[in-house]
Parts: sequence; structure tokens; C-alpha cells
Amino acid sequence: MEITSTEPNTKTILLADDEQFIAVAYKDGLERAGYDVTVAHDGQEAMELLKTLRPDIMLLDLIMPRMNGFEVLQAMQNDPELRDIPVLVLTNLSQPADEAEAREFGVVDFMVKADVSLRDLLERLDQLLAGGIDLTDLDLTGE
Repeated sequence: MEITSTEPNTKTILLADDEQFIAVAYKDGLERAGYDVTVAHDGQEAMELLKTLRPDIMLLDLIMPRMNGFEVLQAMQNDPELRDIPVLVLTNLSQPADEAEAREFGVVDFMVKADVSLRDLLERLDQLLAGGIDLTDLDLTGE
């Protein structure tokens, strides 16, 4: 299945996932769709990259070493320069309590990896980043 974008896309994505195979697969698919993708392999690296990269959106796994996804969300919420960066959680955690906790931090969406194809992810990113949802009107602070 060839996935390509019909128009140039300069949106930047920070993909935070410690599973190398998953990160490479998503990065490849997202780049073929026209996104500029940077990968962080743990939560601490994600926080460092957030401060310099300022992505249009972050795809965040919740189960990572050095700093898990919930800790990343908490740190982002506490940092005025980072709290408005939209986060789409992409994880293997599928319990309603995990989703509820993530949504308390103001994530824009919560997707379970096992239930999501690359096409599903691209469609959701297009909705979030191409005007399907006005991110400026979302309360991303979780307050």
C-alpha cells in the first residue's frame, strides 16, 4: 500500500516511542505522507527535543524508559512554553483509566496501537493539523 500526500506538508511531528520497530515504521510512513518527523526514544529525550524542536504535534507513547508518557505530559503542563503543544497519545495501554488520566492532561486524542493502522493515524493527523479541528480553541492545559 503506497501512502503519499497529494500536497506538500511542512508540519513537524515529534514521535516519542522507545520501540525501535514501531518508531521506524511510523516515521517512514509519516515521512512518505509529507511530514517532517523527529524520533525520541524515551521521555527524557522527548522533553529535550520539545524545547528545541517546537513540533506542530507530538505522538506520545505512555510506556517508555527514563520518563514515562504521563511524566512527560505532567512536565509539559507545568512548562508555559510547552503546554500548548498538542499531544496525540499512541500507546499499547488500552485501559479506560489510562485514557482518562491522559485526557486529564489535555491530550487531543488517545489511540491504541493495536487498533490503529497507519492510514487511520494519517487521517487523524490530517484532521488535527489541516484544519479539521482548530487546535487554538482546544484547552490543552488539562485544567
